[in-house]
Amino acid sequence: MNIILPRRKDGQTPPTISLDSKQSLVVIGANGAGKTRFTRTLVDSLGNDSYRLSALTALYGRSPQGDADSQKAIKKRLSPMVVSNAEGKGVPTVLELLLGQLMHDEMVNLIGYKLALADGAKAKLRRTRLDKVIELWQEVFPGNRVLIDSGKILFSRGLDVSSYSSMTLSDGERAVLYYAAAILYAPKNAVIFVDSPEIFLHPTLTSSLWNRLESSRSDCIFCYTTHDPEFASSRNGAQIIWVRDCEPSQEAWDYDILPRTSGIPEELYLSLIGARKPVLFIEGDNRSIDARLYPLIFPDYTVSSLGSCNKVIEATRTFNDLTGFHKMDSSGIVDRDRRNEEEVSYLRRKSIMVPDVAEIENIFILEDVVRAMAKNAGKDPDRVFGKVKKAVVHLFRSEVHSQALQHTRHRIKRTMEYRVDARFENINMLEEHLSKLVVELDPRRTYEEFCRLFNKYVGDSDYESILQVYNQKSMLSNCNVAPMCGFKNKDSYINGVINLLRGQGPLTDQVRQAVKRCLHVEEKYQTNEKE
Repeated sequence: MNIILPRRKDGQTPPTISLDSKQSLVVIGANGAGKTRFTRTLVDSLGNDSYRLSALTALYGRSPQGDADSQKAIKKRLSPMVVSNAEGKGVPTVLELLLGQLMHDEMVNLIGYKLALADGAKAKLRRTRLDKVIELWQEVFPGNRVLIDSGKILFSRGLDVSSYSSMTLSDGERAVLYYAAAILYAPKNAVIFVDSPEIFLHPTLTSSLWNRLESSRSDCIFCYTTHDPEFASSRNGAQIIWVRDCEPSQEAWDYDILPRTSGIPEELYLSLIGARKPVLFIEGDNRSIDARLYPLIFPDYTVSSLGSCNKVIEATRTFNDLTGFHKMDSSGIVDRDRRNEEEVSYLRRKSIMVPDVAEIENIFILEDVVRAMAKNAGKDPDRVFGKVKKAVVHLFRSEVHSQALQHTRHRIKRTMEYRVDARFENINMLEEHLSKLVVELDPRRTYEEFCRLFNKYVGDSDYESILQVYNQKSMLSNCNVAPMCGFKNKDSYINGVINLLRGQGPLTDQVRQAVKRCLHVEEKYQTNEKE
């Protein structure tokens, strides 16, 4: 089916998308972006081919503006007698109408079966819509049962012999019941529009439920309107439309068809573009030091933790490759680890910030950070920093050789990766190349160079350079910065820095600026301005 999308704010010709029953459509956007109005325009353009569902309307009779068409669409598919009888008893919800129709169809099926038997014909009970609804509902909620008693659909739980009506079910249970029934009454080959498919449902249930519902009507195309990136990404192979904004007076929208991404999960991509702020990718998980520190350093960014440095680098590259679509800047931050200046410069050119310290723990003992924390605790900043510096130099002196060996190993490994990745015409050329590598790499010479350099740092008490090359997580504890600043241990000291950054004042600014200088933030912005 070809679907012409609504009018665009920029005046460009609205695109046409082609969908089949194996591919769904997802309209996603932030609250207030105009996605519901966008969907309504699609519904109107398809006329009788459209069939709109809303659990909010079905369960409570309340709906967003203009959503009454979801009630009308279902009523048109029901028996006039069922609707009339239900309305004669009050104002029924759509769910109540559907349950009434299910029982009506069941009775018609049973009567037809009995009449056939009475006439002596071979008869077989057909599998009805009610059978399908019961089957799906009990699959979704194992241990719960659906009962038919005196022409009513009742429910029970576990081994409990008592039963209850649909009105006592939870919102989630009733939503599943509604969707299961309503979808079965959709016209053949219809486009089924679903508003907020995740509403009332637990996240662990939503994806599998809609997979089941889609398979129950494999002839139909499903179109979802949502603000939930997790749900949108769960629709494998779906065509996703991101609605940014709407001009109601013109019935026009700012929207785009989401391009396929590689190197960044679709769910993450959707959540980031929905945030409408520059994006900062960082290492670690949501509980890491990185995730606690960097949002406070960059409050105007949407910060996303991706785990490994390779994921950060790839996601930043991918996101920036798609700036023509989302029009947002993105950056990344990775630990320096044992990268040399050439590697660091390359990453910075790719919008990846690399701090002037070996790992994130070292940021907490930058000179200005230590001085700010000491002053905040009522201590003498000169005295505290002097002791911390002396301790760090002493610790590094005791590990010069082991640190030099680790840096040598990293340098050799990186060089070998580059050299072995070269192109060779045949195996002989590769063998000859590898036989020369050990001589070319000369690991002992590299190791001795690192030893000389590191010993110079120690001799000069070059605190900044030591922090740049010293990979040792225990250093933060062993340099005694925590007790000297009035904290019990390194974790409470880290929490102290984080709490200081949550506030305001000169010391907060001092810490924030120290971290930004360490990340070369000013250089990054100056480079972008020149470009």
